[in-house]
Amino acid sequence: MESVRGELRPGLRDDLRERVSFGLEDVNEVLAGMVAERAVDWPREAELITCRLGLDGEPPETLTLLGLRFGVSRDRARQLYTRAVGNMVRQAQATGQPDLGVFGERYPVGWGYERLVRTLLGETYATDTDIAAQDWAYLKLRLAGHDLQDSKRMAGFVFQRIAGWQQKGRWHLLPPQQPEEVPAGIWNPWLRRVEWGDGSPGDLPVVPARTADFDDDGRGSIFSEKLGRETTFDTGLQAQLLRLLDGSDRVDHFQEYPVEIVYDIDGQERLHYPTAVAQFADGRVVLLDVIPLGHVAFHVNRAKAAAARAYAHAQGWGWLVWTGSSSGVADLMRREVDARHENILRNRLATGPLTWSELQEHRAETGMELLDLAALTLRHGWRWDRGPFRLSRGL
Repeated sequence: MESVRGELRPGLRDDLRERVSFGLEDVNEVLAGMVAERAVDWPREAELITCRLGLDGEPPETLTLLGLRFGVSRDRARQLYTRAVGNMVRQAQATGQPDLGVFGERYPVGWGYERLVRTLLGETYATDTDIAAQDWAYLKLRLAGHDLQDSKRMAGFVFQRIAGWQQKGRWHLLPPQQPEEVPAGIWNPWLRRVEWGDGSPGDLPVVPARTADFDDDGRGSIFSEKLGRETTFDTGLQAQLLRLLDGSDRVDHFQEYPVEIVYDIDGQERLHYPTAVAQFADGRVVLLDVIPLGHVAFHVNRAKAAAARAYAHAQGWGWLVWTGSSSGVADLMRREVDARHENILRNRLATGPLTWSELQEHRAETGMELLDLAALTLRHGWRWDRGPFRLSRGL
């Protein structure tokens, strides 16, 4: 597996635009439908799977947080999740429902280990799901028709690669023993995208607000020169951002997971911890949220982003979404989409919410790409719910 371990090493110039497609959303929606079916009789199992994998657009939860959610230990949370997934897979195999063809096409049994592992690692990076990468890999492979032992083995290879990225004291996105210089102008385009608050910026917090799962062994850990201590991260995109903050002369200081922000989804309060807040050499302060490019239009992410923006501006800070791409949210909103395809969707949504099957028909007819849909959703203020999919005109 040496060639696999050395194959995927995202760096500062990687752009997620090349990895964003409807293919992963097809996989997610089939799985979300399976989970919704189980929720009728086994709501606890469905919630476990949804929270662990992030099917609804939220980031996957660590096993520690999953245990806190259900009032059990971390190990017990793992057992409950494993049992829930096993039950779901066995039911699908026994009934032949739903149609799992999308898994078989994306992760064919005929592919070799190296190609499959590279594919799964690329999907992990694009969706910001490192925390649950092994669980995602296993489930995708089982539903694609791979046998139990092969699925476990390949998911283990994915875990080993992620763990290699997360070695203590190393930035996992960089070649071992060869720290990469942070380009002097790398912050220039991003600072132009910041939505700035008014007034003098408030002080940075001195300790992280998120502490409940800092010791979870699914998280990565590195030593920060600016902080003078180790800091942790969940994903490759978060590590990439922290690397730029720690290595840039433009940044005087930063703090990871600086605040706990409450946001609302249909009357239910949830908690969000933005990845970092940074003070730049000119005295300006920016609150930074990591949301992968393909996920910025999801309703849940727009809700938490709005709450984070409001908090930042109340502190006199700027606010920025870090997408893992050279394209930011404002760039995506300006994306050119065929006006005819846009009008078809606008007219359809005027009659009520759009389902996944209807969207698939629209894609087949128009060739619409996922980033086209994201652009239109942001531009028109539509509501894109995920897992299961529902597109509506919003409020």
